[in-house]
Amino acid sequence: MLIKRSVYPKLLAHLENDEITLLVGPRQAGKTTLMLALIDELREKKLKYIYLNLDIEKDRYFFASQDRLVEKIKIEIGNSKGYVFIDEIQRKENAGLFLKGISDMKLPYKFVVTGSGSVELKEKIYESLAGRKRIFEIYPLTFYEFVDYKTNYLYSDKLEVFLSGDPNMRKKFLEEYLMFGGYPKVVLSETVDDKKHSLEDIYRSFVEKDIQILLKLQKSESLTDLLRVIGSQNGRLINYTEISNTLNLSLPTVKNYLWYLEKTYILEKSIPFFKNVRKEITKSPVYYFVDLGLRNFLLNINDFNSIFDKGFLFQNFVFNELRKAINGKTVLRRFWRTKEGAEVDIVLDTYPNPIPIEVKYSESKIKSTRSLKSFVNKFNAKKSYIITTDLKNLNLVI
Repeated sequence: MLIKRSVYPKLLAHLENDEITLLVGPRQAGKTTLMLALIDELREKKLKYIYLNLDIEKDRYFFASQDRLVEKIKIEIGNSKGYVFIDEIQRKENAGLFLKGISDMKLPYKFVVTGSGSVELKEKIYESLAGRKRIFEIYPLTFYEFVDYKTNYLYSDKLEVFLSGDPNMRKKFLEEYLMFGGYPKVVLSETVDDKKHSLEDIYRSFVEKDIQILLKLQKSESLTDLLRVIGSQNGRLINYTEISNTLNLSLPTVKNYLWYLEKTYILEKSIPFFKNVRKEITKSPVYYFVDLGLRNFLLNINDFNSIFDKGFLFQNFVFNELRKAINGKTVLRRFWRTKEGAEVDIVLDTYPNPIPIEVKYSESKIKSTRSLKSFVNKFNAKKSYIITTDLKNLNLVI
């Protein structure tokens, strides 16, 4: 059974838009699977299409020049309307300019393009294709996509009711998700050993196909060590100098590695919430893993009960799930700390009234904390939330 993705109807609808449909995100998050599902739709309607994958050597031949690619498309589709699917575009040097040139030809073809998270993709293609594309970021499965699949889509329209009504099942699903994350390959793996092997394959693929190429690393041990340190400090303030000294890496190298890990969808950075922009730049950040399973794999955690920081891992989980609430809006997920010791785990920076969120790894109801009240009063917050493992506030709307 295929895993249903909530973004799929939007992708299907965007096939009728002339813009380039650009699917980006972590390696093995499901971009190619979504692309092939779109192709199945076109095949059923007997519409013309061509699929090219730059990971396949014979397909790379057609990307030597724009004219060669256009010639290949015309041979397969003709001069009438058709659909062009290009997988792993990050393999093409200067991919942004290459696609821009083809877009400027005003051909009768709709382009759907995927690429794993890379600096080339995020920095150059975005800029080159300004006004010519719509970006869909494809992440590992959300918790609700995961539960929907695990329950055979029997409760698709009432997942929240289902989880609220069965605390034992909610706990079971939550612990599995916190332990192994949401990469489709991992979710589809049936045994614990298979899940661990899948996570290892995903990490090796990331190191070998993204990082070693981007950073020209001969050995990846220092990068892995850095990720392990970040994983052990998950959701806590990061001291760059301390990490530099611990790993015997220069400070610029540490910051450079972390920058690349953000660009390749392994880590996300949360910065402090301040009204003073200068303070935002100078204060220590917090890092979260895009996928929890990858974090646990790197720390060699073998089962859920041996996780030493379930509270911070749950905070990471909530930070990730809030991406749905943001839903493409330019809203940063930050945090708040004061010298007096007040703190709020996550702040949605919604102007002019930010939304503070406290995260508690607890099944019991928790009253508003002093820190939360302090933030509400200081910044005139109209809404505030406490999220516990009952998950009742997880799908908040902003």
